[in-house]
Amino acid sequence: MHFVVITPTHNRLQFLPEAVASVRASVLAPLKISAEHLICENACTDGSASWLQEAAGQPGLALRYWPSQQKLLPGPARNLLIKHAPADAWIVPLDDDDLLLQRTLYHYGAEVTRNPAAQWFVADFLRIDQERRYLPNEDYYAWQFDSPADMLRAIFKAEHFIQGNVCYSHALFQEVKGYDEELAMAEDLDLYVRFLLAGHLPVICPHISHLHRFHTSNISIGVDADKHGHDLQVLYDKYATQLAAVGVEWP
Repeated sequence: MHFVVITPTHNRLQFLPEAVASVRASVLAPLKISAEHLICENACTDGSASWLQEAAGQPGLALRYWPSQQKLLPGPARNLLIKHAPADAWIVPLDDDDLLLQRTLYHYGAEVTRNPAAQWFVADFLRIDQERRYLPNEDYYAWQFDSPADMLRAIFKAEHFIQGNVCYSHALFQEVKGYDEELAMAEDLDLYVRFLLAGHLPVICPHISHLHRFHTSNISIGVDADKHGHDLQVLYDKYATQLAAVGVEWP
């Protein structure tokens, strides 16, 4: 098995080295798996490009990066990286300000081994503040649904959501045609909705995937219940016929 961690970054030099270090700290033994970290240097002006050039030459888990002179939306930035992933790879998104846990890739590998027919996996994650202090009562926890339709109903009732706490196969990504390149927000949830509409229910994993950092420049700042509800309405309208056919109501 080969795992590819994907990270678009834009002017996050304050946090990016820790994100990269967390991936390089991965402990994969005793499973015979490999991994690499792919980064889109997304029109950075804060010195990230120079730092990445140096970091890519350092020993440890492989880091490769691609510069973009024009700032890309999240969808095309992620698609760019996955184009460089092997066809049999497992994809693990990681934001440039978050921290992967040392055994995350190992645990995903173990779950892939136990569930050979599954195409994507969802884990819990923890929230931390800007200084990496744990935020009590802010854990994300997933649960198992009986069917893709049940999970879709929970998503569009705003009872359940998924962020960067996933691992999915390159094959499934190709099956649903990748990230939507027009969406400025919720491009990840849009992808997962299409996974479900294609009939793929995720395996819920009993491990913590990453530490999600809350800070003053999070792109999700200001995404309250009303904004989330609006995003759900936009996604529903894109797939209204398919969603209605499996009994999912407009949010």
